[in-house]
Amino acid sequence: MHLIKLNAIGSTNSYLKHLNATESIADYTAVIAENQTEGRGQMGTIWNVENSKNLTFSVFKDLSEFQFESAFYISMVAALSVYRTLDLFSIPKLNIKWPNDILSENKKICGILIENVIKQNTVNASVIGIGLNVNQNNFDNLPLASSLKLVTGKTYDLNELAITIINQLKEYFLLLNDNKLNVIKNEYVSYLFRKNKPSTFKDAEGVMFSGFIKGVSETGNLQVLLEDEILKEFDMKTITLLY
Repeated sequence: MHLIKLNAIGSTNSYLKHLNATESIADYTAVIAENQTEGRGQMGTIWNVENSKNLTFSVFKDLSEFQFESAFYISMVAALSVYRTLDLFSIPKLNIKWPNDILSENKKICGILIENVIKQNTVNASVIGIGLNVNQNNFDNLPLASSLKLVTGKTYDLNELAITIINQLKEYFLLLNDNKLNVIKNEYVSYLFRKNKPSTFKDAEGVMFSGFIKGVSETGNLQVLLEDEILKEFDMKTITLLY
């Protein structure tokens, strides 16, 4: 396990992608930053954290020998690895909020940003960026954010969490390499936030509607049961799950 620790960096994902473009790096190389000044989330959102309080890191995964059709399996593997780690640390009431936010007690404690390296129209490698709120106590103007310390009252070792997540990534990527796609997808769906519960959504035009989350498609679209028993699929650009 090759760990690169930095005091401050704009983005660990950008750093690791640049490193991969300029030299050969080992599988599961991880870049951990005490302070990340340009952290990014899904759909271009900005992710801000207190210095040295949280786990901000990225992991390089070589996928050149893998055979799978949908890149969403990488997202599921990443979410499951964080979920399983937090479960090992006895963090309560965990869920995965589609596509790959991790919640505890209905509040967001982790975001994941995956950037794939494409060669010859296939995913050759992935940079998996993970932002986990660990020992931060205050989230001004972010009422739906929380941290491990706020949830449990305990202080956590960032390195121990990072190493455990990487070890979980190795286990889940072994499943992916063995083509255990149903095992990965079934476990992911079982942890989905608000699965089979009446939920409110907002579409790209801002129109709100109700439905029941039933699962995800092979490509990662959210499957929602609407009125009149119609099962419809939505991608990340067309739907937002409201709390």
